[in-house]
Amino acid sequence: MALYLTERDVEEMLTMETALEAVEAAHLAHANGRAVDIPRQRTRIPTAALHILQGALLDEGVFGYKAYTTSRAGARFLVHLFDAATGGLLAVIEADRLGMMRTGAAGGVAAKWLARENAAEAGVFGAGWQAQGQIEALCRVRPIRRVKVFSRDERKRREFCEAQSRRLGVEVVPAASAEQVVRDSDVIVTITSATTPLFVGDSVESGTHVNAAGSNALIRREIDEKTVQRAARVCVDSRTTALREAGDLLPALEKGRLAEGQMVELGEVVAGMRPGRLAAEEITLFESQGMAIQDLAVAKRLLALAREQGRGVELPY
Repeated sequence: MALYLTERDVEEMLTMETALEAVEAAHLAHANGRAVDIPRQRTRIPTAALHILQGALLDEGVFGYKAYTTSRAGARFLVHLFDAATGGLLAVIEADRLGMMRTGAAGGVAAKWLARENAAEAGVFGAGWQAQGQIEALCRVRPIRRVKVFSRDERKRREFCEAQSRRLGVEVVPAASAEQVVRDSDVIVTITSATTPLFVGDSVESGTHVNAAGSNALIRREIDEKTVQRAARVCVDSRTTALREAGDLLPALEKGRLAEGQMVELGEVVAGMRPGRLAAEEITLFESQGMAIQDLAVAKRLLALAREQGRGVELPY
């Protein structure tokens, strides 16, 4: 029987280590031609929107989709996981936390392969739900000692930093300005809904790695053209998806300052097909839009854990 897993089930079972392993495996499968990923499709009506990502992991024997709705009432996420051999439903999983963890894990995998090994200081734009996963993943793959956080709401920023310091055992401090976030940071993370760049590309120091995770629509921009221009490596989760959704890259693409072939897929770096960081002084950039195969890889592992632990509710179909 298929299982239904709630947000509580996901919260109690899913660790960042599991998410990192799953996401890296999914990207490796994609690079090796053993995964199928369909870019996000959106249905918009005046009151809400439906977003669907779908794909398959051939060697893991699963395919499926994540569907989520957004409206003034909020967002709701569900992953549907199917058996690739029979087409039978395996699980339906509430996927708000799942999505946060896999998005953070994607940034973590990118930092593992693109950031300097001794990266110890991070600067983060954003103090919301998604920023939690970004910071945790960074701390799992690099020896991060200090994280500076900037967001529009000073009170929320301060409370977020206090909570993350307690949760992760790392110094997480509020920054007074965008300039303070960028200065001396080995890794910069943007995880916002901004429509204009958050910092000036000329201020990014040599050797910095940038994880830009919030610009998953053409109307959104978190980094400027200068940051893209200065990057020795522009890495994306999927070239196909980046061409459709990466608002950060659109200006450079339209002006011919960045070509599709210059964009390196994260899975290609993991597989050793394309280079990651080649020198300590390079600036590297990862543009994260999100892929269905990331969700499916995490969902497959959650299903296995649920069966081991006797969790979930059996569905009548």
